[in-house]
Amino acid sequence: MQRLRKGDDVVVLAGRDRGKQGTILRILKDDQALVDNVNVVKRHTKPNPNKGITGGIIEKEAPIHVSNLALYNPITKKADRVGFKQLEDGRKVRYFKSNNEVVDVQ
Repeated sequence: MQRLRKGDDVVVLAGRDRGKQGTILRILKDDQALVDNVNVVKRHTKPNPNKGITGGIIEKEAPIHVSNLALYNPITKKADRVGFKQLEDGRKVRYFKSNNEVVDVQ
């Protein structure tokens, strides 16, 4: 079970975009994540008429390492650490370390 998942609201802890908030779009294999409107880079592309690609400058999200992200706690309105615990019914869930509130409510 991972600490961060697709769809989680996160806060950037380090780097050029420190303090920004966003939603995880995708988790990559090497502990990297794509976060909406965070770590946006400009990519200069050549046109390729065979593939129907127009050229120009494209802005897209670059991967950011998950160690530079923290889960956003809506109760405290801050970034928070995540832990794991087992519920009475046997489910393993994530919880916020600051106030012991369960993240995965299903």
